[in-house]
Amino acid sequence: MMQYAIVCLLLAAMSWGQAASPTSTPAPQQSGAAPAGNAAGGQEPEAAKVAPDAPVITINGLCDNPPADKAADANCKTVITRAEFEQLLDAVQPNMPPRVRRQFATRYSSALVMAQKAHEMNLDQGQKFEDRMKLARVQILAQSFNQAVQEKAGQISDQDIEDYYHSKSADYEEADLQRIFVPRSQQLPASKVKLSAAAEKKRQKDAEDVMEKEATKLRARAVAGEDFAKLEGEAYVLAAVKGKAPSTKMGKTRRSGLPPAQASVMDLKAGEISPVLSDQSGYFIYKAGAKDVEPLDKVKEEIRGTMRTQRLQEQMTATQQAATPTLDESYFGPEMGPMHGMPLPPPTSGPSPKPAAPGPK
Repeated sequence: MMQYAIVCLLLAAMSWGQAASPTSTPAPQQSGAAPAGNAAGGQEPEAAKVAPDAPVITINGLCDNPPADKAADANCKTVITRAEFEQLLDAVQPNMPPRVRRQFATRYSSALVMAQKAHEMNLDQGQKFEDRMKLARVQILAQSFNQAVQEKAGQISDQDIEDYYHSKSADYEEADLQRIFVPRSQQLPASKVKLSAAAEKKRQKDAEDVMEKEATKLRARAVAGEDFAKLEGEAYVLAAVKGKAPSTKMGKTRRSGLPPAQASVMDLKAGEISPVLSDQSGYFIYKAGAKDVEPLDKVKEEIRGTMRTQRLQEQMTATQQAATPTLDESYFGPEMGPMHGMPLPPPTSGPSPKPAAPGPK
């Protein structure tokens, strides 16, 4: 238990140190030196040749019962075999890269020496030590629970994926969309005379009304069959926007790739024009093109990642709701924000769902 707690603390310290250390500029590669990638990758074949019972860490001077005169016993040492070391790694961080394994082995050896010194000083006795070990046990169990939940959530069969795909087929429907964006207001030049607050407000309102009416006119012209890029260009000229108008061709887009308030355009039939839609940035006019549903083999890994995330969230929510703490505010004070205990690591397998399309710049 003591050694496992040491391992967890070492891993946490190494992770923090790597995150906190500034990125250094790599030194120029010496001529004739092997590339860094080959050096790192080349350690694996060599490590595989080491026998499981061969010592990989030897700490001279460290043993369970050191003699009073260390010089009298040259065999006072701690030996860790490859099998023992890899068993330790498998328990805390499987598939650790070779470079990190070496760093971990060095720090673990130092920690064992310090732990032995602490034992000799009777620092592993008393209530404070027992309380710390109790806390370490809780932390290790919580980490083990997180790992077990993630492993279970990742057990997704091909049939599970196929069932999800058919039940959510609308989520994978794509439409070839075109979109006209009309800025919400004209970009007005500075007034040559100082205006009152009321006059300035009316001036801005008039500039917005111009673009709102323009959006309605452009929609009618789009229904009549005029080119979307031409219509959007006219809108940008009227708005006096200096920047280039965004492309009207959005390509194949999913419902999830649209702002929620505009997702209804996916219900349009091919060739239909949407009503004028709006948000704080301006007005939108869509035209739907051909529709299809992405095939299962193309979205299989995406679905796997989505299902895994959903299962993780459901399990963690159920766990957190099973028992909720009540804190005495007279002792702890009022709540300052959401509690963040031991957060669940984010899933890493499977691609993320397609993000929503950004609004026009």
